[in-house]
Amino acid sequence: MNNKALIALLILVYVGCSNQEAEYVENPQYALRVPSNFPVPPTTPDNPLTAAGVALGKKLFFDPMLSGNNQVSCATCHIPELAFSDGIALSSKGISGKSLMRHVPALINLAWADNGLFWDGGSKNLESQAFAPLAHEDEMFQDLMLLEQELTQNTQYSQLFKEAFNQEISSNLVMQALAQYQRTLVFAESTYDQYVRGEDEVLLNALERDGYTIYLNKCAQCHASDLFTDNAYHNNGLDASFDNTDHDELFLGRFRVNRNLEDLGAYKTPTLRNVMITAPYMHDGRFETLEEVLEFYNSGVQDSEFLDPILKSENQVGIALSAQDKKALLAFLNTLTDTQFQHLN
Repeated sequence: MNNKALIALLILVYVGCSNQEAEYVENPQYALRVPSNFPVPPTTPDNPLTAAGVALGKKLFFDPMLSGNNQVSCATCHIPELAFSDGIALSSKGISGKSLMRHVPALINLAWADNGLFWDGGSKNLESQAFAPLAHEDEMFQDLMLLEQELTQNTQYSQLFKEAFNQEISSNLVMQALAQYQRTLVFAESTYDQYVRGEDEVLLNALERDGYTIYLNKCAQCHASDLFTDNAYHNNGLDASFDNTDHDELFLGRFRVNRNLEDLGAYKTPTLRNVMITAPYMHDGRFETLEEVLEFYNSGVQDSEFLDPILKSENQVGIALSAQDKKALLAFLNTLTDTQFQHLN
């Protein structure tokens, strides 16, 4: 059985198990911090945030026991100091030591991620998402039955699962706890946030304001504020041909998942929040700097029949950016850095 089939089977198992609702007894609801400049997050009635569930998820997230060799945790690749990214184009930190085929995404404001996860939307929600890295031979490569046994043998975990779910330890409850914790990773204390909320008389300087205007005119269609992502999928012209079907069609973008030709080469819009500390960029980490990214949109977008119409007009393929435009945009993007959550380990 290949990795794609195995992961699909695990997700089906989860869906089946999720019908067995956990009982939340004497476990107060967790009050998610929703910034005033954010939309209301989607509800998760099948896995409500609770104080004990979030605490359990955090402990699991940083525990290498979740990997087959007990040496790789979720935080190995999702580093809090880097806004839960890893600073590497294609990570080789997994069990096999082989480079992954896609760049590790930052974990930012996932409570609002309601349109699929992974670069191609291959996972519907956070509860099913974690099965993929746990099972993948180049990532954590964990046998879920063995994981349940290891966790059950740990007296502390047995107590924590009881407090969170009032049930015995199971792999689907591991996923629910991890999902709860990740939904609490809210980033909204940047200079920009303080500015738009009128806090402490924080202002943007002239260059940052110019960058904000350019962002609104040329970037906000996909990087919609104030989440700075539309949670949708776009072919942004990184490539012009899509005939490489290796690795379970990993290079075909969203089409790999929904078989819609309009989504050939389309990948999920990453948030611009903390973009200054989440290099490198794009789904394969091909750009090391933001300067490279901006010049790509200015002069490097590759035309194809699948290019998103947003990036194509009668006179332009891509986004025309002058040197001053790029300077101003970089100044504005710097105001989106939130340092408050760089030490959540």
